[in-house]
Amino acid sequence: MKIIIFFEYGKDFFLFWKTAHFLKIFRFFWFFFVFEFVRYVVFDFVVVVFFKIKNYFKRSEYEKAREELFIKKPFISVISPGRNEGENILKLVKTLHEQTYRNFEIIIIDDGSDDSTPQICRTLLKEGKIAKYLRNDIRGGKASVANLGLSEAKGDFILHIDADTSLDRDAIEKIMIPFFIDSKIGVVGGNVKVRNATENLCTILQAIEYLKTITVGRTVLSQLNTLRIASGAFGVFRRDIIERFGGWDVGPGMDGDIAVKIRKLGYRVYFEPKAVCFTSPPKTFKALIKQRLRWSRSLVRFRMRKHRDIFFPTENFYFSNFISFTENIFYSVVLDLKWLVYITDMILHFPSTLKYILPANYFLYLMSNLFQFFIILWFSERKKEELKLIIYLPLVPIYVGIFMRLLRTYAYFQEFFFKTSYQDPWNPGKVSKKAKEIGI
Repeated sequence: MKIIIFFEYGKDFFLFWKTAHFLKIFRFFWFFFVFEFVRYVVFDFVVVVFFKIKNYFKRSEYEKAREELFIKKPFISVISPGRNEGENILKLVKTLHEQTYRNFEIIIIDDGSDDSTPQICRTLLKEGKIAKYLRNDIRGGKASVANLGLSEAKGDFILHIDADTSLDRDAIEKIMIPFFIDSKIGVVGGNVKVRNATENLCTILQAIEYLKTITVGRTVLSQLNTLRIASGAFGVFRRDIIERFGGWDVGPGMDGDIAVKIRKLGYRVYFEPKAVCFTSPPKTFKALIKQRLRWSRSLVRFRMRKHRDIFFPTENFYFSNFISFTENIFYSVVLDLKWLVYITDMILHFPSTLKYILPANYFLYLMSNLFQFFIILWFSERKKEELKLIIYLPLVPIYVGIFMRLLRTYAYFQEFFFKTSYQDPWNPGKVSKKAKEIGI
């Protein structure tokens, strides 16, 4: 009986869309066609093709920059701030010592850890595997330990890396090359991928999301000179630029904040997809929710409050910054609310045809995700490994289109009306209180 009902529905579904004219189809899926499809499928594809063609014709320029890197051998200070990262530090230091580019010092900065971090770092220091081990006995927050590392660093470049990160052998080499191609680059962000990609459903979905939003998404924004973040997991800064504004301000959202400060000085924020690092994201949906609420609150706090001067024609106004922020707020904030309007519109005006609209909507998003995934594979240096993720694509429209949208909308509401980011335990309470007082 259930099989018969299913086939009857399939027949009705096919006939409904077979007889639907273009205007009717557009009325049902205007949100997808006007915003999602144009921006994340057509536009991204065009920019990626341009990026590939440009790189092909600039191969000699890239090789020349690589040669210059190894001739000049600028000294890099690798700073890794963290708390209770004892289980990760050995792996990080090991991958650093395996790098093809070796002219750097390693500085571990400990934010009051109460695990094995002090013992491990002191052993590494004694063995000569790290240059310095710095410690806050009282927790001060990630910005404070990052700035402590900056104050003790000797390098002309500052490589900020999370302690739970590991690198491909040529990652430092690859992330440094863009500085020798364009003198206006102030920071280069690396390509962050998920280490434990197949551990469970939570990490699998994040692995696909990182490939979409970081590998491809940041490549597109970087090529358009509208990129507004260099991941704290793996990013290299020109020291002379970062010292002009005194380093990192209190987060959460400090990665995006410092990148925006660099843009406001007239320098580029660049993304290098060839410089690959791996990180371990949240392993449970509960932990993931906490992380994403924090990230989304920071968008409101930094984009719409702290750096709102980007929207006004001051003496330091840059049109690219205006476009960058406008695109970010429109697609990440406004369209989240517009999506709710779209769903309400469908429920109120087409209740009897929702059984046809919703499955078709899901199918459109699934096809667009499939197309995006093949763009990802075009970039990938690990095609065989990442191709295995394709069987989980049917879950991505639900994960990204519903779960993440609802999370972001809730976080925006919290931050708009209650400034909840200042209550996040990610920072010590006294630090957040002071940051709120001075408006950062």
